[in-house]
Amino acid sequence: MASKGKSSFDIYMIGVGGQGIGLLAEAMARAADHAGLVVKGCDTHGLAQRGGIVTSHLRLGAAAHSPLVSPLGADLVVALERNEALRAARTYLQDGGVLVWYDATLQPLEVRLGEAPAVTREEVEDECRSAGASCHVVSRDDLEDPREQNVAVMERIAALGLMPGVGSEHFKAALGDLMEGKSLAQSLALFGEAP
Repeated sequence: MASKGKSSFDIYMIGVGGQGIGLLAEAMARAADHAGLVVKGCDTHGLAQRGGIVTSHLRLGAAAHSPLVSPLGADLVVALERNEALRAARTYLQDGGVLVWYDATLQPLEVRLGEAPAVTREEVEDECRSAGASCHVVSRDDLEDPREQNVAVMERIAALGLMPGVGSEHFKAALGDLMEGKSLAQSLALFGEAP
């Protein structure tokens, strides 16, 4: 399950308030639980309602005694925004890890004020290369609702088998726990399941 001699699989998630990191983290935790894995996790919301950074930590495996992922210790980093993808790759992604990110940009204040340059897709990819990490960008123009970006990222994680022991069926069961009606149908459609 773990890499580099670790006995847990560590996932760090980051986004901006309103992007659905909380739902993403809950769905991923439930998917791991449906797969029979031991899961520990915690969220930090900060100024989420004002567009601030939201992070979640998940650790899979019985040997995970704390819910917090160590800096530069994440096997998998999931980001829902380009600036946060770069930040997380620099601070949490371990050498040889995997970054999955949605290519949306919500410019930080310093960029809007012209005090810092906008982060490019190439910068995120270069950061992954320098860490010997895999980088998977998700960008879809077929989403009915931009709030589905988190599910699109989760579908990519499932399709690539990036959470050891957790398959698409576990993710779909987790979504069924958390959604109903049109939201559930739209989310399952991203997994290729007809409504």
